[in-house]
Formats: sequence, C-alpha cells, structure tokens
Amino acid sequence: MRIPTTTLSQADSGVGVKNGLNAFGQKNFMGTFTPPFAVINDFKLLATLAPRERRAGFVEAIKVACIRDAAFFDEIEAAADRLVAFEPAAIRRIIHRCAELHLDHIATGGDPFEYGSARPLDFGHWAAHKLEMLSRFRVSHGEAVAIGIAMDVLYSRNLGWLDARSADRILNLLEQLGFTLFATELLNDVMCDHFHILEGLEEFRLHLGGQLTVTLLRGLGHGEETHEMRPDLILSAIQELRARAVKNEPPDSY
Repeated sequence: MRIPTTTLSQADSGVGVKNGLNAFGQKNFMGTFTPPFAVINDFKLLATLAPRERRAGFVEAIKVACIRDAAFFDEIEAAADRLVAFEPAAIRRIIHRCAELHLDHIATGGDPFEYGSARPLDFGHWAAHKLEMLSRFRVSHGEAVAIGIAMDVLYSRNLGWLDARSADRILNLLEQLGFTLFATELLNDVMCDHFHILEGLEEFRLHLGGQLTVTLLRGLGHGEETHEMRPDLILSAIQELRARAVKNEPPDSY
C-alpha cells in the first residue's frame, strides 16, 4: 500500500508500478516492477511542503498533457494563476487528472512492466535524468523534467514536427508555473565539441535495455516516438534556452 506524500508522487510515481533507486552513479539504476495493492492520496500531506516541492508535480501534469491530452493542457493553462497561488481545488484537480492519465496508460498501454523499449511517460526525461546527476541533485527531478521537456519541445519544433505556437505555449506555461528552463550544467563539456548532457542519450538507451526510443511531439497532445536524436538540434535547443534565460533575467538593481 502506497501513501505518496508529495505533489509529484501523488500525481505521477505513486500510481505507477516502478520502484527505483539511484546506484552506481546512475538514475533509477536498480529497482522492481511491483503494482501496489492500493494508493492513498491524502491531500493534507501536501500542506507541509515548501513551495519548490509543492510545484514539482505540476511539470508531470504538463508532461502527460503534452503527449496524451490537449484538453488537459488547456485546463492547466487556464488554471495557471490559481496553481501559482497553490489554490487547493486547482492542485487537487491537476493531481487527480494527472494520476488518472498515468494509470490509464499503465492499464491500457499494452506494456505495464516495460518489457519493450517504448516509454512515452518518460517524455523529457532522457535529459532530465542526466541533468540531475550532473548537478549532483542541485536541480530536483521536477525542475530537471521541466528543462528536459523544454529541450524536447524545441527539438520537436526544430525538426518540423511541432508548430511554433504550441511550442511557445508549453514553454510559457512552464515558466508561468515557476520553472527555470536552463541550467548551467547543460553546457558542461569534456572537450569543446562534447557535452556531458549528450551522454544521457546512451544512458537512456541502456536504461531502456535495447533500442533508443525517445518520445517527441507531433502536436499538442500527440506524442510520437523516434529512435534517433541529432546532437546539433539538441545543442541548438540548449542554446535557445540559454538565450531565453538571459533575456528573462531581472535587470540589476543599484
């Protein structure tokens, strides 16, 4: 029986079948696939969370809305101001619908124990997992997923899969909800032409146990898998997020 105590776990991981832990320098390197007998989401448990932790689960709702439910994205967008204010009714609704969509995928997606290589619910996660490790967890999971989603949204747009307006809506919503879409660790390099973040692709392939499979967007609410990621388009997305972060920095006060 699970009793998740954070916004993120109530909306996402608490209803899943995966139980993982970090080991040997890798994210979720060890664990089990064990469905719970029951999950109790008690909203009162969120009352003691710091704002950073309270908003962390919002990004998983945006993630599943982007790949599965455009109407849910519209709903999150409309409720953004109430979510920023941590209005209880708005948070309850986001958690409930997000958990519902995750459970629906696990129950009807055809591969609940992930014997195959397709994991659409990991949208934005290949970069997020690597970024968490590179930052020594200075960047939390929710914050890293926000950045990972932003990268893959821009990658989808630059690939010609996603229209520019939808890409802007997703990035603007992430920022409106309080997420920063760039971290300096994205530009950590061994040599001038090799960035550590790109190693996340191979680590993600190994994590999948076979062929690299990354979910991108063919439209808002429509995820589609690809088996190849171009480093030049990834780095272009990172540079755009860097420029966006500089532009959004508040001016120095004197």
